[in-house]
Amino acid sequence: MGNNPVLEEIEKKIDYTVAKKPITLRSIIWKRFKKNKLALVGLILISILVIVAIFANFIAPYPATTVDFANKKLPPSKEHILGTDELGCDVLSRLIYGARISLSIGLVAVCLYVSIGILIGAISGFFGGWIDAILMRFTDVIISFPWLVLVILVAAILGPSIYNVMLIIGLTGWTTVARLVRGEFLKLKEMEYTLAARGLGANNFRIIFTHLLPNAFAPVLVAATMGVADAIIIEAALSFLGLGVAFPDTSWGQMMHAAQSLSVLSRMPW
Repeated sequence: MGNNPVLEEIEKKIDYTVAKKPITLRSIIWKRFKKNKLALVGLILISILVIVAIFANFIAPYPATTVDFANKKLPPSKEHILGTDELGCDVLSRLIYGARISLSIGLVAVCLYVSIGILIGAISGFFGGWIDAILMRFTDVIISFPWLVLVILVAAILGPSIYNVMLIIGLTGWTTVARLVRGEFLKLKEMEYTLAARGLGANNFRIIFTHLLPNAFAPVLVAATMGVADAIIIEAALSFLGLGVAFPDTSWGQMMHAAQSLSVLSRMPW
């Protein structure tokens, strides 16, 4: 049986290449995130600190809460690289263990306020109108208060606690994320692929989470990465004022609070 010229022509036009791996939400977010060098540097630094915090038991030379009055106020030496404090605790060990609480507060607080910011920003930017007006005026009211002052005020009411610090930062720091998401949604909801999805009958939930949010996530990730550092600084400020983490728990801010006295600064500069 002879070859059919029509079939031969069709076979030449068939593309036998293997289909590419389907694009997922995770791949889209990672691709956009890699384009921001500042965010990558921040991610690397945070990753190093997270590793130190996780393996603090193996890295720290002494337990963080070991009190040794016989060796208090010692200067840096081979046994105590950063010296000891007024209770005889090894400063380096407390610094390493302090990363656990400081990073935990930073990560949990950022996850909380990013979730709140995405929710408010997405609703405001997508629906617009009176919903946008109400949510943005509420956001403006929160922004009108200096963040640190607002955090200190709420912390003074609730009292010092690790969980209170997480909650306070998470419930007051969402405004930047909300405005970022709103701005992205206002732009993206007018794009052709969004209008096409709406024309094909996609509901609002699907449009938001499938078409808009993945494309609006890059600035959110940048804000979240930098927000971890901001949350750690806020925790340090609260602990410095005696409104954050209290001994025997150890955080970087709590160590600063313990070292703020004039006697420590003059006699133990290390």
